[in-house]
Amino acid sequence: MNEETSNSLEIAAGTAGNSIIVLIESQRHFTTILTNLDMIVVMVDAKGDIAFCNDYLLQLTGWERAETIGRNWFEMFLPEHEQNRVRKIVDDCLPEGSVIPHFVNDIKTRFGEYRLVKWTNTTLHSSNGQFIGLVGLGDDITEHERVEQALRKSEERYRDLVENARDIIYTHDLEGNYTSINRAGEQITGYTREETIKLNVAQTIAPDYLDKAYQMIDRKVAGEKITAYELEVIAKDGRRVAVEVNTRLIFQDNIPIGVQGIARDITERKLLEEQLRQSQKLEAVGQLAGGIAHDFNNMLTAIMGYSELGSRKLQQEDPLLQIFKEIRKAGERAASLTRQLLAFSRKQILQPKVIDLNCVISDLKKMLVRLIGEDIDLRTVLEPGLGTVKADPGQIEQVIMNLVLNARDAMPRGGKLSIETADVYLDEEYITSHMPLDPGSYVMLVVSDNGVGIDEQIQARIFEPFFTTKELGKGTGLGLATVYGIVKQSGGYIWVYSEPGHGTIFKIYLPLVGEKAQQYKRSIEPGESFHGTQTVLLVEDEEIVRKLVCEVLKSYGYQVLDAANGGAALLLCERYEEQIHLLITDVVMPEIGGRELADRLLLLHPEMKVLYMSGYTEDAIVHHGILDTDITFIQKPFTADSLMRKVNQVLNTAKE
Repeated sequence: MNEETSNSLEIAAGTAGNSIIVLIESQRHFTTILTNLDMIVVMVDAKGDIAFCNDYLLQLTGWERAETIGRNWFEMFLPEHEQNRVRKIVDDCLPEGSVIPHFVNDIKTRFGEYRLVKWTNTTLHSSNGQFIGLVGLGDDITEHERVEQALRKSEERYRDLVENARDIIYTHDLEGNYTSINRAGEQITGYTREETIKLNVAQTIAPDYLDKAYQMIDRKVAGEKITAYELEVIAKDGRRVAVEVNTRLIFQDNIPIGVQGIARDITERKLLEEQLRQSQKLEAVGQLAGGIAHDFNNMLTAIMGYSELGSRKLQQEDPLLQIFKEIRKAGERAASLTRQLLAFSRKQILQPKVIDLNCVISDLKKMLVRLIGEDIDLRTVLEPGLGTVKADPGQIEQVIMNLVLNARDAMPRGGKLSIETADVYLDEEYITSHMPLDPGSYVMLVVSDNGVGIDEQIQARIFEPFFTTKELGKGTGLGLATVYGIVKQSGGYIWVYSEPGHGTIFKIYLPLVGEKAQQYKRSIEPGESFHGTQTVLLVEDEEIVRKLVCEVLKSYGYQVLDAANGGAALLLCERYEEQIHLLITDVVMPEIGGRELADRLLLLHPEMKVLYMSGYTEDAIVHHGILDTDITFIQKPFTADSLMRKVNQVLNTAKE
């Protein structure tokens, strides 16, 4: 024992009592060992006063030995929040001399820092069994506890990450038996953890993807670094869920024992990809339709016009008359097909007006009743004071008629058909499930039936062009595609709700404009005269169309000047000194387009009226499919009657 230790023991003799010093003196050869142990050694008397402490405690806490001997252990080294707890642990063990259990508590250093110590304590008793103190051996576990705590927090964060992940995180052994799954896995598949760990991958992966899954596991075990792959899993309720899977092997002693996987639900992504493919397919059809529209509509104009003119020159009993009628009928069908394709692809030319849907429906009702037949009960529920929308009246008629005909075909044995209107406000909550609809005020048009209904697979395709469930030759598959195109080009939205055996509901939302409705008149007065004597300048670069229109105009008494292009028309007008009442011009022409030509000719003949004609959707008078408001226009292909009706209308309208 060194001198300092002897002096300390002598000092302690007066404080801690002779009995404990005698004990220490009797075991002098242990003192050096205790002093130099790499753990805390402290002896206190029955009052808790320190009789002995080793160098490790002093180094750990920063105190000098002389400052500790005789001081109360509890007051000097224990933080206030630990004192009562530790005293109670000791006191509870004294009456019967019980062994003091291991416990952990903070001790404070000279500098106010805390160290976490794990204690092993032994009580000291006199020969007659009286408690005289205790010996404590303390292991500083501060750093160990910090590491453990960091590890626990890391594990907690990992568990939180796994449990709160939106992706399925799972493990299974190399035989495919599941060993764990996270909360997302439970929610997406419908299986609880308890149910999952009783399953094998063969029971949850769609049969047509199972071989692929096994191959990927084998390739992983063989050492391949495989990127993500896709498969489908079968949920508890039978749903197929598309997932993208990333996996890694789980090793034990460098031997693979299982697989950990992350499976992301890509159902929505697959849906968006399918929608993109559909959109691209539809866009391709639209590009094709728009691309051929100009030339095709010129040819159809000639076919329909000449067949009409030819039939007028024949007697009723002439066998050629029926041939001309069939030619015209074929031309009209081709023209209708072109219009439908343009409508579907949103490349048609619209002439929108502010209209009241109630007026459109009321005006159509008699015709609709004739279309659907007597075995279908048509009911209209039209909201009084309905708001107005801005749309092409003729196109909206087409929408209603197509939906009504679709409903009729869904009720081959008769049924109930309803057409309803209402003003609605669609809020954010509704919008979240009906993207890309914007919140706001709309006029709703509903066409519903109690027919056979439509299953989910067919619903996903009903707006595709040329898709039909009808027998070959009984439907073009363009009816609902046309409806979709018209509604979308009009700035609206359409949804279908249906179940097999429970009928179908089509809901159309058109933006409410809040303006006064313009006068709407659908029918043409019978017997109106198209004859006139005015002078008409016709400018058309397509010779076959130019000759046809010239002949039609002349047959009704009009004086006709014709030019093959804008330059020729300008020269003609500079030399022509009489009044020109009407300019009929194609819009799309080489060098000088119809709009520019009209602007220049109006400087020479300011009283002249202008009628544009075109079968093309991307020209100077049309912007995004919408006709300029100051334009009078006839769309190709047209018949002789429709041309003369438009000419008569333009000439008899006062020029502003």
